[in-house]
Amino acid sequence: MDSKLTIYNTLSRTKEEFVPYNPPHVGLYVCGPTVYGDAHLGHARPAITFDLLFRYLTHLGYKVRYVRNITDVGHLENDADEGEDKISKKARLEQLEPMEVAHYYTERYRHAMERLGVLSPSIEPHASGHIIEQIELIRQIFEQGYAYESNGSVYFDVERYNAKYHYGKLSGRVLDEMLACTRDLDGQSDKRSPCDFALWKKASPEHIMRWPSPWSEGFPGWHLECSAMSTKYLGERFDIHGGGMDLMFPHHECEIAQSTAASGHGAAHYWMHNNMITINGQKMGKSLGNFITLDELFTGSHKLLEQPYSPMTIRFFILQAHYRSTLDFSNEALQAAEKGLDRLMKGVATLDKVKPSDRSTVDVADLARRCAEAMNDDLNSPIVISVLFDWVRTINQLYEGQQQITAADLDELKRQVRTFVFDVLGLRDERVAGETDRVTPLVNMLLDVRQQAKANKDWATSDKIRDELTAIGIRVKDRKDGVDWEIE
Repeated sequence: MDSKLTIYNTLSRTKEEFVPYNPPHVGLYVCGPTVYGDAHLGHARPAITFDLLFRYLTHLGYKVRYVRNITDVGHLENDADEGEDKISKKARLEQLEPMEVAHYYTERYRHAMERLGVLSPSIEPHASGHIIEQIELIRQIFEQGYAYESNGSVYFDVERYNAKYHYGKLSGRVLDEMLACTRDLDGQSDKRSPCDFALWKKASPEHIMRWPSPWSEGFPGWHLECSAMSTKYLGERFDIHGGGMDLMFPHHECEIAQSTAASGHGAAHYWMHNNMITINGQKMGKSLGNFITLDELFTGSHKLLEQPYSPMTIRFFILQAHYRSTLDFSNEALQAAEKGLDRLMKGVATLDKVKPSDRSTVDVADLARRCAEAMNDDLNSPIVISVLFDWVRTINQLYEGQQQITAADLDELKRQVRTFVFDVLGLRDERVAGETDRVTPLVNMLLDVRQQAKANKDWATSDKIRDELTAIGIRVKDRKDGVDWEIE
């Protein structure tokens, strides 16, 4: 398949042409959320980024198996090997079973993603449902000599691994430098080295979530789940592993080490990372307490918000920036995205009002060519949006009669616009789904009355209907061959 798609591979630090292991099949694994709280704006970016990739690969004709995990065990408070399990802590505070917490927030996450237009993955495995696979992976790492047991916990021997392989190849870190910058443990830990990480943790007496293993009653380390589940569903070698840039170290670095130690080679060929959403230049996240939940965005209930923002406004806001660039939150940026999305959707709607001619003065192939070039250049969605805005201007010219288009070209233009707006970018016209559907019959009835008034030369009634509609945000446009209207 000649897609000419290039993606930035974090592992090689270069933009590479995408060549799948087993075309037309593509294995895509993306790190999903830890479900101990409501999804926030920071969660939306990786979900939308890799939804865009999923959609575009499918558009190119690939058969994509998209696996996005749910972390419901093993993610400790400091993202390393100490502290309390985040879900267990939430369950203890709210006097619930941990799986009640996990299920509740998983369902809320899925609902928020659906509202954002994020397609459901092919498989959505839970860490707690793959304990057996994680124990087996630890066995394999033991067999290769890269794991050791200490007081019922199992740790990965980073220094021994680094003697043969390179620990830090993804993030560009050097183990000696990491060790030099790390304080001595002074016998206060079960680890042999401060850089070692947990494969299995022995549960303390108060720890709620625990399973039997050959080493102790305990639970798997956070990093282990993705290695075990990606291998189970995509094999020892697969195409793309994705996630947020904040996961590059230590999570993804540890994944590479685990998979390489067990099998002798890395698992994913391409590693893709989206950049962060910031607020006042600082990463937005739960640990920093500066996050805005998606529900707060949709309702406008957060103190930093001047108004509610629709799910498609959020999606458009994220797609306006390249996935590898930082994206700073502000009300002004979201309001600009709201206006831009409205302009785009009005352009799409205007296509249905364009009347074909006997010749074309526009090059319809230009839209598909330029959009494909942008998407093939590492998913450059901002350029795709720019091209679409160029064509909104052309669509308005066609509607006004300043340009002409044949019926066949008009059908092709509609198909291409809808393909890139709806299928690839994943946007939808929220006005069609809601407000406009209810208003349309009433507005059309009033405009019929107005047309009759004009026919009767009752200009006062005609002007009153127009002015009253304008006052409530409905703009009436008289044309030579009739009348149009739109919601402002």
